[in-house]
Amino acid sequence: MAFESVKKIAEADFPTRWGAFRIFGFEGVMASPRPCDEKVGQSKKETVEGLVAVVMGDIHSKPPVVRIHSQCLTGDVFGSLRCDCRLQFELAMGRIAKEGAGILLYEQQEGRGIGLMAKLKAYELQDQGLDTVEANVELGFAADCREYELPTEVLKLLGVRQVRLMTNNPEKVAALEAAGIEVVERISAEVAPQQSFERYLRTKHEKMGHIQDSVITEDMGE
Repeated sequence: MAFESVKKIAEADFPTRWGAFRIFGFEGVMASPRPCDEKVGQSKKETVEGLVAVVMGDIHSKPPVVRIHSQCLTGDVFGSLRCDCRLQFELAMGRIAKEGAGILLYEQQEGRGIGLMAKLKAYELQDQGLDTVEANVELGFAADCREYELPTEVLKLLGVRQVRLMTNNPEKVAALEAAGIEVVERISAEVAPQQSFERYLRTKHEKMGHIQDSVITEDMGE
């Protein structure tokens, strides 16, 4: 495991427009930064990564709906339509509320792990014609720098060993399974496609293996 330790920092009631949750703060300590972390300036001997878990209802009587959501300031906060992140966040929160139980794990993995400033540089390159994968590579990063050790360790701390994972990304399923968390069901995280992020979705499907049935079956204005 990349993390030397993972611990709960805080826990509190958390009312939202989707209903009443509990919010948990967790921190994981790594002895050394990962390659992408070093490139964005986290070259300290010891690296601390935070994760927020929002939990609703009984998550132990049956495998809960779980969404691992990577931080996206531009989408989650500003409502950017360059990506589908905020729409996926709202879809997941709505699904958890509908079922009355579930977990959303919010990771500090801005820009698929490259950090906010590098992500904005990638946007600049995309405006010049590169796609989201080409832009990351041009900046010296992998197409996706994220790793999912911290979410899996947090699930274990929460006493959850089986999940119904809400994702379009097969790598998240594989990462949880490899860490001993059984994914009993994959729930689609597809949202209504929009022209502003059409190319973004196509690139994730074609170059990163994300499952996007609508990208295949719908013309999306082309």
